Amino acid sequence: MRAVGIQSFALSCALGNNLAEIWQQVSQGATTGMKLDKQFLFEGSTYLGRAHFVKSDLSSFYECRVNQFLASVALQLDQTKLNSFIKKTPERLGVILGTSTSGVDELEIALAQFDQIGVWTETYQVHHQRMANVSDFLADYLGAKGPVMSVSTACSSSAKALLSAQRWLNQGICDAVVVGGVDVLCQLTVNGFNALGALSAEKSLPFSANRQGINIGEAAALFLLTRENAPIKLLGGAETSDAHHISAPDPDGQGAIDAMNGALYASGLQAEQIDYVNLHGTATSQNDAMESIAVNKVFGSEVWCSSTKSMTGHTLGAAGALEIGLCALSMSEYNINGQYLPHVYDGFYDETLEPLNLVKANNALGKPQYALSNSFAFGGSNAALILGAVDV
Repeated sequence: MRAVGIQSFALSCALGNNLAEIWQQVSQGATTGMKLDKQFLFEGSTYLGRAHFVKSDLSSFYECRVNQFLASVALQLDQTKLNSFIKKTPERLGVILGTSTSGVDELEIALAQFDQIGVWTETYQVHHQRMANVSDFLADYLGAKGPVMSVSTACSSSAKALLSAQRWLNQGICDAVVVGGVDVLCQLTVNGFNALGALSAEKSLPFSANRQGINIGEAAALFLLTRENAPIKLLGGAETSDAHHISAPDPDGQGAIDAMNGALYASGLQAEQIDYVNLHGTATSQNDAMESIAVNKVFGSEVWCSSTKSMTGHTLGAAGALEIGLCALSMSEYNINGQYLPHVYDGFYDETLEPLNLVKANNALGKPQYALSNSFAFGGSNAALILGAVDV
């Protein structure tokens, strides 16, 4: 697998709507974007990470919230670099997005209206909730004429989308790919995780003895990848499918171990070269236990690591791309003070877990040169990706 360059990237989540805002918040370990919410949960309340983005005029397109979210982030990509492909060779510009809900929130609104008036509203079209809707929209919005694909493997969707984009570039299918992930808050996911007993009524505390489960968030993350060199590169990654259980991870973590080892092999690196690991870190009892075992098997207990989900919520299909984006931010010019991404929790590590070297807030560890990010999904659909900020 050959490295590909990140020519531009843009993020939006509960931490902010642009890279500067997000870095300011994440470097301080801010959880202020996580708000107690009663709107989405049928009974009770939970903390949710809502994004507050600026809407664009999409009157020429399908104007749903997920498309508005994507448009707001797409406009933050380097337009000069993007337009060099759109205007000259649009057929060589591909689009791949990972999502787990697409436009399902629009269905929820339409169902409520149907319940009241007995007919479907003219504005609702069932094809707009297809998983392909988001990537089709983005390609149309940008004017990209190359291949278009959506990936939906639950919480590893956008991590796998990034690896698909790298393969397209390696195989010469495209000269550039706009790739990433998006998911918006909806009742389906919030109540679904609550039905599984995985949702926390308090702020999530990954790897804490007091953890109670996940908080849900929403995010959009986009990258412009090419074969050309760039200061930050996607070096490689690996995917596994352990198929242990429909919703619970393999307690031995073998699928996660294989994904991390595969990512190291694909990137031409040894475990000791990784400076930082972005943990999947959902704050559920089973995930955190499994991941602590897997990280120790691959890296030992000394590698610096953290979960950022206490600051963003679990953004589901967008999580892999968002967290790779946060890793890229820590390698970028925004990281003036030289900090690793902090692990934010109550400080009471669960001693029944394998030990992890969690990054503290306001650290002075410098900029990581190599970072690995984990994404683990239902059905044992795993992915691990590695970024590098060195010439390779």
